Amino acid sequence: MNQQTFAMFKRLWDSIRQYRQRLWLTVFAMLGTALTEVALPKVFGYLMDHGFNRDINVQEALPLWQVPVAIISIFLVRGVCTFTTSYMMSWIATRQLNDLRAKIFAKIMSVPVGFYHSESSGRIINTIMFEAQQIVEMMKVSMTTLFRDSLTVAAQFVYLLWLNWKLTLVTVVLMPLMALLIRRVSKRLRKLNQSQLEVSGELTQVIEETTRAHQVIRVFGGQQYEQKRFDEKNQKLRGYAMRTTVAVASTTPVSQTLAAVAISVVIMLAVHEARTSATTVGDFTAFIVTMLLLLTPLRRLADLNGPLQRGMAACDSVFGLIDAESEQDSGHDLAQRAEGRLEFADVCFTYPGQEQVTLKNIQLVVQPGETVALVGMSGGGKTSLVNLVPRFYAPSSGEILLDGKSLQTISLASLRAQIAMVSQNVVLFDDTVSANIAYGDPQPDDQRIAAAVQAAHLTEVVRDLPEGLQTMIGDNGMRLSGGQRQRLAIARAIYKNAPILILDEATSALDSESERAVQEALETLMQGRSTLVIAHRLSTIERADRIVVLDEGQIVEAGTHHELLAKEGVYANLYRLQFATA
Repeated sequence: MNQQTFAMFKRLWDSIRQYRQRLWLTVFAMLGTALTEVALPKVFGYLMDHGFNRDINVQEALPLWQVPVAIISIFLVRGVCTFTTSYMMSWIATRQLNDLRAKIFAKIMSVPVGFYHSESSGRIINTIMFEAQQIVEMMKVSMTTLFRDSLTVAAQFVYLLWLNWKLTLVTVVLMPLMALLIRRVSKRLRKLNQSQLEVSGELTQVIEETTRAHQVIRVFGGQQYEQKRFDEKNQKLRGYAMRTTVAVASTTPVSQTLAAVAISVVIMLAVHEARTSATTVGDFTAFIVTMLLLLTPLRRLADLNGPLQRGMAACDSVFGLIDAESEQDSGHDLAQRAEGRLEFADVCFTYPGQEQVTLKNIQLVVQPGETVALVGMSGGGKTSLVNLVPRFYAPSSGEILLDGKSLQTISLASLRAQIAMVSQNVVLFDDTVSANIAYGDPQPDDQRIAAAVQAAHLTEVVRDLPEGLQTMIGDNGMRLSGGQRQRLAIARAIYKNAPILILDEATSALDSESERAVQEALETLMQGRSTLVIAHRLSTIERADRIVVLDEGQIVEAGTHHELLAKEGVYANLYRLQFATA
């Protein structure tokens, strides 16, 4: 066992140490099972010497009633011990699985936003659902096999030594040969299982993308393409599974052949000793029965290598995700609600792993209650700029201040409590309308929910729903129309009542009538709040207090709508271009 494997086992052991009382109970049950494996051949040996021997006296003969009592008692004890072992191991395994999944889930909620740019959702789902299960199955099988079968082998081996140490030494020859076989197979299994887990994650990603993009696939006729992607990954996964099966299955016949050779030699020597009166028929029977019973735990120990290597391969992925770096959160909580003054002081930003600068020397102050619209061509840096405010990313240089305090000195929870956001990519949850509006509030306020519904012009929509505010809206609100989903996201922002508001084309999915209604609600909402508005349709931000034009990550113009039109600069060109193509 190399150092990395030992470290993983130690980490897994530390994760179940809290259940050590149940583990000890399980070990005692396994010990009871091991002792019954020795008791059974002992009964058969005694039976052969005292039950079938015609030369002994009637007084020394074995009473018939003792035979069923002994055998039934052994199997009763064995049954209780086996049940206890299975129940306790399942109890520990399910708890450990819950703990692992909880740790992974907690981690994916605390990692930086950039983490999701490098890790696919399919791979994350695969790690939580499949790979964590692999680890727990490995622990369950390996602990049961290692403890129970090792105890059984040890007890049987001691009994064999007590019966006939010379014959027992023949079985010892098996040990180094089997160890060498298992070691050779282990290396190949580890590589195969790691590759298999990678392909399994890719297959999960294909399935996740296909279910999410089912409408696009149908409209653009992508069924054959997606089927081909699925078949390729599925076939590749099957290939790795078959190679793994060959590697695991080949150990069983080889190990059984080695055992058969040893048993054959033992039987030959035992018959020779029996002829020379060195052993009794009972001892010979007990020895052979024990040897045969020894094959089963030895085979299970040999077969343990397969699930062990699968689990160790899964450990790399699971612990890699658990150990991923979390968001830096070293700030302090704000003592009170922020006023909302935002200052960007010479801010530059480059996405991690990229060389191209996204934002260059941004100098911008947003006063409390002021509405600042960010406009410009796609890729100009508008979304990148607003993503710095909730600290989804940190500036590469420069500083962002809230009420004169650097954002880096404010805790993430406290900072984000001051911000409400409505994105053009609406995100809703498979829950009720009410739960989506009051999302994140541990104690929802029905009056505030009702006010948010009215302000977002959702009153008629809610009235027409079968269960009103308690209606389930489906995956990402698929039971609602695009405009209704957008207004529900706006209602969520209205409910939060934060001093800073970020609107990323919040009316993009609305029809003209709904847009006018929601625009009025937004204008009411924006009063007294510092608002950053990303707008592609310039008609929606004509009444903004200030319009900032971004081009290639730099502020090139700033002013009111009329001031910028009079300048005949970038904004005026964008405005004319948009209305010329409208």
